[in-house]
Amino acid sequence: MSFAVYVHWPFCKSKCPYCDFNSHVRDKIDGPAWKDALLREIDHYASLTPGKRVTSVFFGGGTPSLMDPSLAGSVLERIATRWAIADEPEITLEANPNSSEAAHFAAFKAAGVNRLSIGVQALDDAALKFLGRGHDVREARRAIDRAAALFERFSFDLIYARPGQTVAEWQEELARALALQPPHLSLYQLTIEEGTQFQTLFARGQYKLPDEDVQEQLYDTTNAALADAGLPAYEVSNYARPGQESRHNLVYWRYEDYVGVGPGAHGRIAIDGKRHATRQAKAPETWLSDVAAQGHATAECVPLEKATQIDEAVMMGLRLTEGIDAARFERVTGAALEGPDALDPARVARMIADGFLARTPTGLAATPQGMKLLNALLAALRG
Repeated sequence: MSFAVYVHWPFCKSKCPYCDFNSHVRDKIDGPAWKDALLREIDHYASLTPGKRVTSVFFGGGTPSLMDPSLAGSVLERIATRWAIADEPEITLEANPNSSEAAHFAAFKAAGVNRLSIGVQALDDAALKFLGRGHDVREARRAIDRAAALFERFSFDLIYARPGQTVAEWQEELARALALQPPHLSLYQLTIEEGTQFQTLFARGQYKLPDEDVQEQLYDTTNAALADAGLPAYEVSNYARPGQESRHNLVYWRYEDYVGVGPGAHGRIAIDGKRHATRQAKAPETWLSDVAAQGHATAECVPLEKATQIDEAVMMGLRLTEGIDAARFERVTGAALEGPDALDPARVARMIADGFLARTPTGLAATPQGMKLLNALLAALRG
């Protein structure tokens, strides 16, 4: 089984108007204090998960490429002393393409990072300005070229279904992205998240998203273009050449165990044979003071009921084109995939007959049509 460690770095240079992540802007950051706190929280979670073998580490944020590369190196060294490490673990760092941050890519590689996830978001300067990004297309291209020269494994993100965006415009932007020969792409439809600046502007009527028909066309265009280019979808928003899938994110989608370290980080870990949900204090200053006081900043560590585990495993698994592996599902949740505790066989049969679900050699998967209506499919299966 895989076991992952997520490390949250909550700081950004500025807050993007679409972002609802736990990210914060601070004038000063006490690097030594943050290093000590991250290492102490790693120690805490290692004590709760003895005997585990780490297969991936993910530095997320926020903007982890703003941290000192030596801090990433110290975190990785501590992880390696507290758990066994798999052969060739995946070590991912999220990065912005700003020139000042791209200049540190080589230092992060020297610290142990072997995969980058670059937050490009658009290959159009007007769109980047609308999205509140601090770089232009030229910087993005340079950052991608630098990543390709340093790392065999890297990815970048784009956001589509932007206000006024047409299918033809998105096709052209995808062609520019694919010309950069990425081994992995994460392509997300723009959504209006609660508490963001975009939510306020949207409520005022200052812009509107493409209608549902156009959004569906954009999604279909994305899947077709990426499949034709040899990067088929392996998850509803993620595309990769075979073997380039994000191993870390597959831990989430396959509902395996992972530790969450840092402000607001979540985890799913087995303690004394019972799966628990963990959540760290969200505010950076609160998290820092809690770790100083007690060696960790766990705001919540609760055992998960069987029904909750089943719901989560179904929700995550159906995001994958491979679907849900029935044997893995039963091993993790203790329930048969189709049975009285999980999915009603009659509902499954109806969703198969309606073309939203399909049987695979190992379990069940959403069809392409089911992927478009994933929330409705989940409700129909578990509602």
